[in-house]
Amino acid sequence: MATSPRRATRTPLARAFGRSVTLSATASAVVLAVALLTGSTGATAPVDHSAHGYVPDAEQHAAIVAQQRAPVRGSEFRAECRSSHRQGDDPIVLPGQAGASHVHEFYGNRTTNAHSTLDSLRLGATNCDPDVDLSAYWTPTLYQNGQPVPPDRVTVYYQGITDHVRAAAPPQGLRYVVGNALATSPAENPAARWSCVGLPEAYRDFPSCPAGTKLENYLDFPTCWDGQRLDSPNHRDHMTFAVGPTCPAGHPVVLPRVELLITYPVNGAGSRPPAPGTRST
Repeated sequence: MATSPRRATRTPLARAFGRSVTLSATASAVVLAVALLTGSTGATAPVDHSAHGYVPDAEQHAAIVAQQRAPVRGSEFRAECRSSHRQGDDPIVLPGQAGASHVHEFYGNRTTNAHSTLDSLRLGATNCDPDVDLSAYWTPTLYQNGQPVPPDRVTVYYQGITDHVRAAAPPQGLRYVVGNALATSPAENPAARWSCVGLPEAYRDFPSCPAGTKLENYLDFPTCWDGQRLDSPNHRDHMTFAVGPTCPAGHPVVLPRVELLITYPVNGAGSRPPAPGTRST
């Protein structure tokens, strides 16, 4: 267990964004779609994060990569959001425990805090366009030379990629987790990709971005739901990535893919050059 929540934020984003969060409350559907990045919490009572250190098996790892390469088919909903505020809250992993999490950057709904609920988000305001998207999105804060760096922009996509004809709106209250905050290498977080604005290559690790461009991060979420549970003990088992073009029998309900594209106003060598074999174009 690390010693303090703020010290945990200064690691390489838990091995290149082991988890990130979206807490959605749109006008058409309300959903908690979460990918949580949690380090040590600083809470007075111990918190078990073992379930959030999940490493996908080989089949799911391949399915995640295949989904990232799949073309968007059918309609796409897009929201353009900005950074709203920054604080050490996590209303999913540590609900009601203000300041107990490592520091997150929050986008969209301006009211998001440790006590947020679907009802409170519905009553809040947003800085997203369109403003009917009352979702709250959050990711670990990015630091450069010890200073926090808010993103230039955050684009949130809801895309039909698995089976857009049968895709259903996410149910209200749905929660799920992706990523591996306990990863020892970026390759263990296939849901996250990094690239430089305007360049075609994508990597599992931080790339070296040339002058005149910016760092960007893609975060991808699963599209297959079991159709019954809004959550599961490890926040994962009720959701899965499609293996091939369709959802498996145990997770037959097709949902739109949530994808975050986060652009940061930084470039240069970053924390380290990409490791060999991590390109995922």
